[in-house]
Amino acid sequence: MRIALASSEVVGFAKTGGLADVVGSLPPALEKLGHQAAVFLPLYNSVRQKVALQATPHRLRVLVGDEWVEGGIQQAKIPGSQVPVYLIENPALFERDNAAFGRGIYQFASSDGWKKDYPDNSARYLFFCRAVLQALPLLNFWPEVLHCNDWQTGLIPVLLKKQFASADNQELAEKYRRIRTLMTIHNIAYQGNFWKEDMNMCRLDWRLFNPSGVEFNDCLSFLKAGMVFADRLNTVSPTYAKEIQTPYFGCGLQGVLLERSADLSGIVNGIDYQSWNPATDPELPAHFDALLIDPGKAACKEALQKEFHLPVDPRAPLAGMVARLVEQKGLELIAEAGGRLLATGMQFVVLGEGDSRYHLALENLRREFPSQVALQFGFNEGLAHRIEAGADLFLMPSLYEPSGLNQLYSMRYGALPLVRGTGGLADTVTDTKEKTLANGTATGFRFQAYSPEALVETLQRALSLYRNHPATWRQVQINAMKQDWSWERSAREYQDLYLQMANSLH
Repeated sequence: MRIALASSEVVGFAKTGGLADVVGSLPPALEKLGHQAAVFLPLYNSVRQKVALQATPHRLRVLVGDEWVEGGIQQAKIPGSQVPVYLIENPALFERDNAAFGRGIYQFASSDGWKKDYPDNSARYLFFCRAVLQALPLLNFWPEVLHCNDWQTGLIPVLLKKQFASADNQELAEKYRRIRTLMTIHNIAYQGNFWKEDMNMCRLDWRLFNPSGVEFNDCLSFLKAGMVFADRLNTVSPTYAKEIQTPYFGCGLQGVLLERSADLSGIVNGIDYQSWNPATDPELPAHFDALLIDPGKAACKEALQKEFHLPVDPRAPLAGMVARLVEQKGLELIAEAGGRLLATGMQFVVLGEGDSRYHLALENLRREFPSQVALQFGFNEGLAHRIEAGADLFLMPSLYEPSGLNQLYSMRYGALPLVRGTGGLADTVTDTKEKTLANGTATGFRFQAYSPEALVETLQRALSLYRNHPATWRQVQINAMKQDWSWERSAREYQDLYLQMANSLH
């Protein structure tokens, strides 16, 4: 099959979150299954600075409102594969990101220190959506499935159906009509809702501006446009697919998803087993695997304790956390229960950055428990690997978690995940109980209620196993490390979904 993926982020090119990991990892896995994949991405300034680009002769003239806006197409490859990445070029729209000046790919830091969206984000990503569709005949790449990701690509399905599939050139229109679109919702909280007058800029028929169409809260919603007009919808775990059909998780769009529930599915993200492999990871001071956990993992724990100036004690349970320090990641529970968690005698290492109130709460914990708490604000890829390798437990008490990757990394590295049973966490972590210990499926610890009490109780249960039943603890570690959450597994599930969609043509 030919599969095109459109995204505003791809790991190795531009990344702010898990979306980039998916679009950077899925196409090479599809290639290994024998499919022909291609990726479309805006050409940001940061990409131009770090990626070797190859010029193409193709020029684009894209209609934005009443203006023709010029653009180009540059080309690169996803590292370690033959998958082409076609970079949509327009310096004025996309090459404004510059970390030194507080400018990202979607937002900029204002004078008061707050991050704000670029006011022309709707024009930027309208240009991108149109450019992707206009690039297909130029590149002579006609996919059976065009896989759209998040709100930045949400206009592609509606533009395809309402404009490109009814072009004057009948031969071209027929080729566009044969494309099936998949819309993946990575996080429904990010919707791309804009002033309704942008309907004119998008040249969309105002009859589409209604509750059954692209209108949401009197705005033009890019995400809703994709959800309404794509042939199939999916999200990044089966449980999250169910959750977002409820008012609590649906962020106002649950009605659309309930109507389209027959077209909605969930596929858990995979992880890159080459980059995340404790047997070969160059970031680690020692190596290990499921067949021989110690002395390698014990050496990683000792090195992590030394790196963070914690007492070197092999018996002290060490819990790690690598996360954006925001409400979604369960930081309210950590802040409220911190004293009770640390009263268990555990050590706690945190890497991340986010809201200042959580920075402050964690700093207060460190002041109160200086020999147990270690913090590093910011992000450091190597340190993230060393925390996974050195920790006994990995905390993810998330309020919601569409898919989650860190629980998959932690299982791979023998740091048993302690999670709240939401979204992808519910789909990937099997709670350690008498039954799951007996049948060999236990891989971590799970609680349901979003409360400090539930978190503390589950930690106490985990530490009781760690301290009093080391052989059982080791067996759960082995279970976790032997799980298959590779991209090969995810790619096979996407392959099945793409085939269903392509077969709907016949």
